Amino acid sequence: MSNSKSAYGQAAGDTDFRKKYDLDEYAARAKKREEDEREDRKKQYEAKLAGKKYHKPLDGTESLTTARNATQDFSKLVGTTTLVPAGAGVGKRGKSAGFYCGACDLTFKDNRQFLEHLNSMQHIQNAGESGQVKRATAQEVHDRIELLWNRLQEKKRQEVVSLEERLEVRKEEEEREREEKRRKRKELEERKRLEKEEAEKAKTAYGEDVRIEGEHDEEDMMAALGFAGFGGPKK
Repeated sequence: MSNSKSAYGQAAGDTDFRKKYDLDEYAARAKKREEDEREDRKKQYEAKLAGKKYHKPLDGTESLTTARNATQDFSKLVGTTTLVPAGAGVGKRGKSAGFYCGACDLTFKDNRQFLEHLNSMQHIQNAGESGQVKRATAQEVHDRIELLWNRLQEKKRQEVVSLEERLEVRKEEEEREREEKRRKRKELEERKRLEKEEAEKAKTAYGEDVRIEGEHDEEDMMAALGFAGFGGPKK
């Protein structure tokens, strides 16, 4: 140990910067924890012999249990892939592939077991709730019913508006499709009419022996293939 002194005039050692721990205090904490665990295991064993389910006693710091506001949507997980690390847990303990509960550090393989676990007393207590529900007053029940009724009416109004809008949009799309078909049909008829008029003018000007483009394509093809016609044999 060095004989040098610190800035306060006291003797300084090589390990004076380290935090000092009260060994007796930590030994007492460890002893109390072991006693609590031993008592807890004893109660679990007695409850098992009696055919009952053991729940950890409340310490008074828990909050009242309330209904879950979040909705569990399992349909969005259909067809998805989850990457699981190599060191993930194999059983329920720890986080692995499936539905994981962070409060209890458990993983469930199907949604039904997961929902049952969320409603269990084990999860409720691990989440910091007492499992006891506050008794609502008549005014609170009335306000809740009114809130739900207004929410339902607003949802119905939105659905009606959305449906009308969808019908109106669909009607406009069908009208545009019919108009486009009419326009194309008119263009085709007009083009055929002009081609026919041009052919008639050419025949009038040059006689019947003039060849109109596209008029004798079928006859030329039959002559090139050596066919005189596609008619059947004479009986």
